Amino acid sequence: MDFVVAVNNFGDTRSGGLAGPMGLFIIVLMAISTVLLIRNMNKRLRRLPDSFPDPAATERAAEIARLDADLQRPGATPRGPGAAADPSDAPTSAMDAEVNGVDRIDGPAAGERRDENA
Repeated sequence: MDFVVAVNNFGDTRSGGLAGPMGLFIIVLMAISTVLLIRNMNKRLRRLPDSFPDPAATERAAEIARLDADLQRPGATPRGPGAAADPSDAPTSAMDAEVNGVDRIDGPAAGERRDENA
């Protein structure tokens, strides 16, 4: 009685053993590239400043510079923060542009709901 416990249907695995060395080559290549990427990232992180300027302070400085330029212009009237804005003025920031864009949309007033059946 012949008993076959396991059959190798994948051919001869001993000849032309290229999978082992090729796998080792790929692993070594990935390790080298990882080390180089980490070194490059560390160099770039060292070049960054310790802290970045505050965006609010930058906007305040720009607003002060704009107001100073308005005062230096001959025949200009100083406009305070509470004065009505001229519609031809450009928005001072992207957030102001978004808010101004919302004001132009024809929709229900704040707190009102739009009728779903209309």
